[in-house]
Amino acid sequence: MTPYATFGYFGVLLYAVVPLLVPRVNTRWSRLWLLGATGLMLLVQYWNPIELRPGVAVQPLWLVIVYGAFQWAIAQGFLILRRRQITRWPFYGAVGLSLLPLAVAKYLPLLAPESAIGFLGISYVTFRSLDVIFLIQDRLIQTLPTAQFLAYLFFFPTVSSGPIDRYRRFEQDWQRERTGAEVWADVDRAIHHIFTGFLYKFILAYLVQRYWLAPLTGRGLLDTVTYMYAYSAYLFFDFAGYSAFAVGVSLLFGVHTPDNFNRPFLARDIREFWNRWHISLSTWFRDHVYLRFVLTATRRRWFKDRYTASTLGFLLLFGLMGLWHGPHLNYLLYGLYHAGLMIGYDRFTRWNKEHGVWGTSWPWQGAALLLTFHAVCFGFLLFSGRLF
Repeated sequence: MTPYATFGYFGVLLYAVVPLLVPRVNTRWSRLWLLGATGLMLLVQYWNPIELRPGVAVQPLWLVIVYGAFQWAIAQGFLILRRRQITRWPFYGAVGLSLLPLAVAKYLPLLAPESAIGFLGISYVTFRSLDVIFLIQDRLIQTLPTAQFLAYLFFFPTVSSGPIDRYRRFEQDWQRERTGAEVWADVDRAIHHIFTGFLYKFILAYLVQRYWLAPLTGRGLLDTVTYMYAYSAYLFFDFAGYSAFAVGVSLLFGVHTPDNFNRPFLARDIREFWNRWHISLSTWFRDHVYLRFVLTATRRRWFKDRYTASTLGFLLLFGLMGLWHGPHLNYLLYGLYHAGLMIGYDRFTRWNKEHGVWGTSWPWQGAALLLTFHAVCFGFLLFSGRLF
């Protein structure tokens, strides 16, 4: 059963949420119930068998269990080596092993088109696994309790579609015992997010898809341009709706999962857009890929020009982000397109500081908003694959 996709899922979700109305469960026993509810919902989500290849089926729940044990063993093994001051190559090995199941799930169908292995949400769970590896490398994790690690890895409200939480932030909520006032404050925010999710996904996304997107069957220029804007609107309302559900349900369990969207189409430049769109993904790549690459390149003096590291960092960041979506040309081009936008904006900003061509008054700001909006929508057209 796909999370948040049908009203039937919300009916099952009540069995996990209703016990939280008991005050003692929601304050003192919340961690125990969080583990129990996660087990229940994972059972529901991953019960129906999937075909690994023709004639061979397996329940994805077993894949989830094996994956969790595999990632736990990697993290614990790397933690032991890190305590012994063994660095560098174990870090690269841990990162490579953590990525291995995702790489197999994404790219096995290219080698064996009739084969598939993986489970819904493996991409997002892999980001959480890697976050733990990076924190161990930075010595920000000294111990890794098994229950806390698995709760973080498979926290059911966010396991299938994000947002991507960080281990240290999740740890704070896991260890915190809420007061009654804090519980009701979380419930108030949860209701707001859940109703926003219903508005976005089941009303606005549905209307856009049925009455605007679906009728666009032609391949002419006008239909393609119209499709670009319709698809952008649908993608936002559908994905933002999923994220709102995830954040709202998380709050009921006392977990303050970060918001994933902040009015992205009001961004006035491409950098601001990525601070507003799929925030948890963009900040994850920024912290763990871009900044690490730039800092390492600067510290080791790989390049004479101080801006070369930034340029290559954007190509690395968005190239990997495109490949993360899947092994298809449209995803890679989408990533490289946004890398080009970021590099161009970065260089234009430096040039404009010297020449002062682009102003800051409201007509300039309005023009910047429109340019960013159209540039972003074209990127979504690339992402959709319609041009290919």
